[in-house]
Amino acid sequence: MTDRHETGIVWFRRDLRLTDQPALRGALEHCDQLVLLYVDDSETETTWAAGAASRWWLHQSLEALGSDIASRGATLTLRRGPALDTLRAVIAETGASAVFWNRLYEPAAIDRDKAIKSALKDDDIAVYSHNGALLQEPWAVMTKTDTPYRVFTPYWRTARAKLHRQDPLAAPATIAGVEMDSLALAALGLEPTIDWDDGLEAAWTPGEAGAMSRARAFVADPVRDYDTTRDLPGTAGTSRLSPHLHFGEISPRQVWRLVEEAQDPESDGCRVFLTEIGWREFSHYVMFHFPHTTDAPMNERFAAFPWRDDDEAARDIRAWERGRTGIPIVDAGMRELWRTGWMHNRVRMIVASLLVKNIRAHWLHGARWFWDTLVDADLPANTMGWQWSAGTGADAAPYFRIFNPVTQGEKFDGDGAYVRHWVPELAALPKKYLHKPWEAPETVLREAGVTLGRDYPRPVVDLKTSRKSALDAFQTLKEAS
Repeated sequence: MTDRHETGIVWFRRDLRLTDQPALRGALEHCDQLVLLYVDDSETETTWAAGAASRWWLHQSLEALGSDIASRGATLTLRRGPALDTLRAVIAETGASAVFWNRLYEPAAIDRDKAIKSALKDDDIAVYSHNGALLQEPWAVMTKTDTPYRVFTPYWRTARAKLHRQDPLAAPATIAGVEMDSLALAALGLEPTIDWDDGLEAAWTPGEAGAMSRARAFVADPVRDYDTTRDLPGTAGTSRLSPHLHFGEISPRQVWRLVEEAQDPESDGCRVFLTEIGWREFSHYVMFHFPHTTDAPMNERFAAFPWRDDDEAARDIRAWERGRTGIPIVDAGMRELWRTGWMHNRVRMIVASLLVKNIRAHWLHGARWFWDTLVDADLPANTMGWQWSAGTGADAAPYFRIFNPVTQGEKFDGDGAYVRHWVPELAALPKKYLHKPWEAPETVLREAGVTLGRDYPRPVVDLKTSRKSALDAFQTLKEAS
């Protein structure tokens, strides 16, 4: 890039930070003054528009970004409307001759950005796109036959070998900004209209400063034991960086560098954690190369799978959503999700297995519920997670691998701290029956103050018979293929 521009636009999307911000850096180097712009174009989105929890987070993150920009002497301009129309309006108002953004990799975003880039170039506006979200571009890692990987391990082996050390870009000390009309943040209508978000506020600090604080706390100590504690939902053993990464309040390159600076990156805990960063990369990679997977199985034979779709299934799905399945570890996870906008990853796998295997509901039911309630609702990661659980996606768990939520609870929540916290009506049950209260004698239930069907529901499905039904359904699919 050699052109010089008097005025340029930095179009913020899910890159809500000033550090390691390639689009911002490019604009600062090649423009005399900048319009720092966020466009709410959600009204033009159809499928997979941001859910309620994501919109709550976005409000807080934009507020933090606006404050960070103001401390550098500029302002964040907020507009609403179709992105191309809005960019053209801002160009007309300011005389800007260049637009800078960091790339997004979801199918709808790719299509939109291609159309915008082409239209702006026709308008004689320079457009510069950058990688601000991934360690590597999805097209940079291919098999020896120049086809995309479908399995994580060989993908990550190749991708890891291609990584080279890059210092994160420093945040600018000052920004020469253009003053212009802006919507008030409240006018975007991002915050919920019902009062349910106090749990989100208590659990999270959105924004670049909050992201860095959480990352530094994690790499200072918990990351060392990540390989052994990451599966324990009652232990603070995970980074909880996923929403910060999704909204681009911190980059994966920053996270990687923080780990390297604080710990031995080849130690067991660090190695496993950095591999999880690799899984994030892989989810974007798969969606880029297989864009249909947002709504359709990657394994095409599952298009004919006999998912349950009747009134009883709808009832069971509602019970699952509300954390009222009668299966403690599942209900704990679903309540944690509703209260905090997040769920421990091990528990995500358990609740997903119950929905797609025991209840035998289509994985899209779960994907859409998570999409609306997770603060880290990232389309590539959410899609990969649900297709993995359903046995339909890339590198997926086989459909016949069905998690037993009782044994999972006993193994990973052995002392019951997680269930007792989120399902307090069972808190007085002894450990022996905490994960399977339906097996507790009446005397034990009475002593714990629990009446099944009144204080806590009976299981919506029988785990043994529903497992057999799932396997039978899978067998019919195999025979038909």
